[in-house]
Formats: sequence, structure tokens, C-alpha cells
Amino acid sequence: MKRLHREDLYGWSRFHEPLDLDFNSVLWVRPGGNVVIDPLPLSEHDRAHLQQLGGAALIVITNSAHLRAGVELKKLTGAPLLGPVAEREHLSCDRYLSDGESVVPGLVAYALEGSKTPGELALVLEETTLISGDLVRAHRADTLVLLGPDKLRDQAAAVASLRRVLARHPRLEAILVGDGWCLFRDGAARLELLLG
Repeated sequence: MKRLHREDLYGWSRFHEPLDLDFNSVLWVRPGGNVVIDPLPLSEHDRAHLQQLGGAALIVITNSAHLRAGVELKKLTGAPLLGPVAEREHLSCDRYLSDGESVVPGLVAYALEGSKTPGELALVLEETTLISGDLVRAHRADTLVLLGPDKLRDQAAAVASLRRVLARHPRLEAILVGDGWCLFRDGAARLELLLG
């Protein structure tokens, strides 16, 4: 796994050829138990690294399209699987997260409307890092985009959801996207530019 912009954050990626971009997973290493977000399959190296860093206490899935290797990681670590309450019928989880709910201290889940799946989660870590599933992405470095219009269910609702998150967390620095290039500075300004 690669170290991200904070000493306690790691990530791993897999290049997705049809879209010419990376799919990304995030690991937050914390004293109360590590949190893994949208886990991709682990290489042997990354599996050993995860164990060295303390394994996983929770696995958060931002939307059903990002289940990825969540079930396999749950089997490997015994960590419960958490997902959006709006996908309760489509995603089998141990716990479902509602809008504004604290996942663990310092990590808040927000339900976004209008994306390709109902109630897709965005996570805000300690007021300064937004972790996105599908709705916010980056198909080239330093440029955020929304999920394509062919996949969005309601663009106005999606933009309104993101504006609400930004209003609550105006100090966002980093935007860690599930698909594409992550941003490590000026997150709030970049998100504001995206939303127009």
C-alpha cells in the first residue's frame, strides 16, 4: 500500500482499462481499530502490509458498485461490513449508515442523492478529507468531475447533496476519489469549482 497525505492514511489501486483510470481503496490506521473503505482485492504484498498495520476493524462500502473485495476482506479479517442504509435491499451489510452518522469518532458518513445508486456515501475524515465513492471522480490530475450524465439519476440532487457536505466542511483539503486521481490540496476550492 502507498502512504497518502497523512501518516495514518494508506491506499491501494487497480488500473481499470475500459475507463483508463485507477480504482482506489483507502485504509485509515487508528488506535480504536483500522477502517477500510471500498476495498479492492489485495496483492500478497498489500495483504501483509495490512496485517502489519493492524488489520481491519471496519469495512465501509460507499455504494453497491464498490463492494469490490469487501466480502473477501470481511472473511479474511472478521471485520463487519458497513454500507448505505438506502441500499439495504441490494447490499448485505452488518450495519447500515444513515446521513450524518458517525462511523467512528472523526469519520462522518453523508448520504448523497442523485448518483447511480441510492444514498451513496461520502465520508469526511476529521473535517479535512473527503472520501468519495462514485459521484465525485477525477479522470485527469487536478480536475474533479461528476459521474457521467448517462449514469447520474438526478444531477441537480447530486450537486445539492455535495453543496450540503461542503457547507458543513468548508476546510476540506484532500479529496480521495474511488475512481481516478486523488487531490491532496485545495479540496474545498476544487469542489466549489466543480459545483459551479
